Amino acid sequence: MSVTVQGEATTVETAKQLGLLPEEFDKIVEVLGRTPNFVELSIYSVMWSEHCSYKNSITWLKTLPKDGPHMLAKAGEENAGLVDIGDNLGCAFKIESHNHPSALEPYQGAATGVGGINRDIFTMGARPIAQLNSLRFGDPKLDKTKWLVKGVVKGIGDYGNAFGIPTVGGEVFFDECYNVNPLVNAMSAGIVKAGETVSATSYGVGNPVYIVGSATGKDGIHGAAFASKDITEDSAKDLPAVQVGDPFQEKLLLEATLEVIKTGAVIGMQDMGAAGITCSTSEMSAKGEHGMNIWLDKVPTRQANMLPWEILLSESQERMLIVVKKGREKDVERVFEKWDLNCEIIGEVTDTKRLRYFVKDELVADVPAESLVLGGGAPIYKREYKEPAYFAESKKFNIDQVEEPKDMKEVAKFLISHPNIASKQWIYNQYDSMVGTVNMSTNAPSDAAIVNIKGTNKAIALKVDCNSRYVNADPETGCAIAVSEAARNIVCSGGEPSAITNCLNFGNPYNPEVYWQFVGSIKGMAKACIKFSTPVTGGNVSFYNQSSYEGPVFPTPTIGMLGILKDKNNRMTLNFKNEGDSIYLIGNSKNDIASSEYLYSFHKVKNSPAPSFDLNEEFEVQQAVKTLIKNKIIQSAHDCADGGLFIALLESSMTNGLGFDISCDESIRKDAFLFGEAQSRVIVSVKKSDEDKFIDIMMESNAEFAYLGDVTGKEMMIDEESFGTIAEAKETFDSALGNILK
Repeated sequence: MSVTVQGEATTVETAKQLGLLPEEFDKIVEVLGRTPNFVELSIYSVMWSEHCSYKNSITWLKTLPKDGPHMLAKAGEENAGLVDIGDNLGCAFKIESHNHPSALEPYQGAATGVGGINRDIFTMGARPIAQLNSLRFGDPKLDKTKWLVKGVVKGIGDYGNAFGIPTVGGEVFFDECYNVNPLVNAMSAGIVKAGETVSATSYGVGNPVYIVGSATGKDGIHGAAFASKDITEDSAKDLPAVQVGDPFQEKLLLEATLEVIKTGAVIGMQDMGAAGITCSTSEMSAKGEHGMNIWLDKVPTRQANMLPWEILLSESQERMLIVVKKGREKDVERVFEKWDLNCEIIGEVTDTKRLRYFVKDELVADVPAESLVLGGGAPIYKREYKEPAYFAESKKFNIDQVEEPKDMKEVAKFLISHPNIASKQWIYNQYDSMVGTVNMSTNAPSDAAIVNIKGTNKAIALKVDCNSRYVNADPETGCAIAVSEAARNIVCSGGEPSAITNCLNFGNPYNPEVYWQFVGSIKGMAKACIKFSTPVTGGNVSFYNQSSYEGPVFPTPTIGMLGILKDKNNRMTLNFKNEGDSIYLIGNSKNDIASSEYLYSFHKVKNSPAPSFDLNEEFEVQQAVKTLIKNKIIQSAHDCADGGLFIALLESSMTNGLGFDISCDESIRKDAFLFGEAQSRVIVSVKKSDEDKFIDIMMESNAEFAYLGDVTGKEMMIDEESFGTIAEAKETFDSALGNILK
C-alpha cells in the first residue's frame, strides 16, 4: 500500500475557486506540512465552508445559554438536541434550513430538507413523530413566487406524507425581500427510550466502517459550498448541487437504523448530510479522537467512474455512516439485508487521528480529522459590524404621523384577506397531519401543536416562530419577541417551555450591517432564553440569503421550541366554547402600531421600531396564564400576534362559529387597540360561574388584565357596531391565500 499521497499539488487560485480564502490555503499548507492535492483541497473547501464550519458565527453562538435541568445532549454534542421529558424518555429535536436548493429547485430542495432533518433525529436512535416547517416567500402575486410556493409545498408534502410523519404545525410569511431567496426551514422531533440512544462518534482500532442506505451519485456535490455564497443570475448552473430525495428509501432506512441500534453492535452513527462522506468520517473521527482508513472504490455508486472528490463530496440522500464492533458484522448486515438496503464495509477505524482515503492501493488524501471540524482546527473569525442607517430612522416614527382610518371595518377586511394573516389551509391541507395518530391539534386547535406521547400521560408542545419584520426593525428586541412568542404559544396550549433549537437565516456575514443584525439577534435570543429557562440545544446558521441584485432578506432567526405537558388533560385550546362566556385580555393594551401588518401593509409605512415589548411583563403574563390553566379556570387561551387583538378574537371565534361583543379602551387609539401588535397579550374566555375565581387569581398575579366583553352568537360586534358575521369572515379568511396562488 502506498504511503505517499497521489495527485498534483494545487495553488491558491484553485483554493479561491473552491471558496477558500488565501489565508485559509496557507493554513492548510501549514497543517499538512505540504501543498494539498485537489482531493484534499476539496475536502477543506466543504468542511471549512460557512455551512459546515460556522466560521463566521461560532464566536457569537457560544454566548447562547445551553445548560438546563432537562438537557441530555447539549448544543454541538450530537446531531440534534436531546431533552429529558420524564418516564425514561427523551425528545430529540432540531431545525435546519434548505434555502439555497429550494430557491433553484423548490420541489427537491424542500423534500431533501425534510429528509435530512428527520435523519438527524433517527441517527440518534429516536423515532420521528412530528415535523413542522417555517417558510418565507416573496410577493405571492408574482408568477415566480407561485412556482416556488407550489414546488416547496409539494416537496414537503410528498416527502413527509410518504415517509409517514405528520406535519403538525408551521408558519408562512410573504414579503418582497424574499422574492429571489425564499427560506425553507424544516423541524423534526422524535422520541427515544433511555439507553437506546447512539452517538455520532468513532473509536476502537480495527472496527469496521460501513456506508448504508442509498448508492452515492453526483447529486449534491459541493452542496455545502453552494449554500455558502450569494444567489446570483448564474446560480442555475449550480443545480447539480441540489440533492434528490427518496422518502420510501428513507422509511426503510429509518426502520433498519432503529433495529440495528437494538443489536448493541453499533459504536457510532451519523447521517450523511452536508459534505457527505467527508463530513461524517471527519466529525465522527474527531469526536472519538481516532482516525479512519476509507476505500472509496468500495462505496456503492450510481454512476460509473466517479472521481474520488466526487464520491467524498456527494450529498446523495438517504445514506448513513456506521462504525460497528469488530466481530458483529453479520448482525448488522443481516438487518440491512432484511430491509433491502446497501450495507458495505468501506473502511476501518485507526489510532492515527487522520483520515486516509484510498482508491484501491492509491492514497488520494491524508488529512488530520481534527483540523477539519468545528471546535477543532476549522477557522474562526470575528467579523466587523455596524448599525445600519435605517435603524436610527425607525426610532423617529411617531404614531401621530399616521392618520387614523375613518372606517375600521375596511381595515378589518383588509387584514382578514392578507396572505400573512389569512388561513394557510391551502398549504397545510397538502400535508398529512394525522398519520401516526399522535396529533392532538387537528380538530381543536391550540397556539402550539400538541403531540401525544403514547403509553404515558404526557404530551409535547411544538412551535416555530419568528416575525422577521420585527427582527429587521430591531434585531435584539425582535429576536427576544420570537423566543417569547414561541413560549407564549406553548404556555397558552397548557405546556411548560423546555428548550429551543434555532435556524438563523441572514444575508452575507461580510456585510457589516447584516452582521450587526446577526449579533443583535443572538443577544436578544440569549436574554429571552435565560428568562424562560429554555436552553439552546443547537440548530443551523444559514448566511448568504441574498441575491446580487435585490440584497439581503429580512434577518430571520426562526425559533423552534419544545414544551412539555406533564398531564395532557391540562391541554388548552384557542377556540371560544360557550355563548355567554366572558372575554378578558391578560396583558396591557398599548397605543402602538409599530411594525404591525396594519402599519406595514395597509399604510405602507415600511420603517418603524419593533412593537412594544417588555421581557419582565411577558414573563408575568405567561405565569398568570399557566396558573389559570392549571386551576382549570379558563375555557380558551390565544395570544395576540399578527393582526393584533381583532385577528386573535376572530381566530378564537371561527372554530365553533361563535361571535364576540367587545368594547375598545377609549384611552387608546382605536386602530392601535384593534390592530396594533404590542406584545405580551393573551385573550382568554371564562365561564360566568368561574369569573370570581379568575379575578382572584389575576389579582394575586403581577399581570395586568381587563374585561373586553362576551362570547356571543354569530356577529362580530365592536363598540356596538357590527363588523359582519363570523361565517362571512371565515369564508374570506379560508379562501384568500388559495385565490391569490391559483
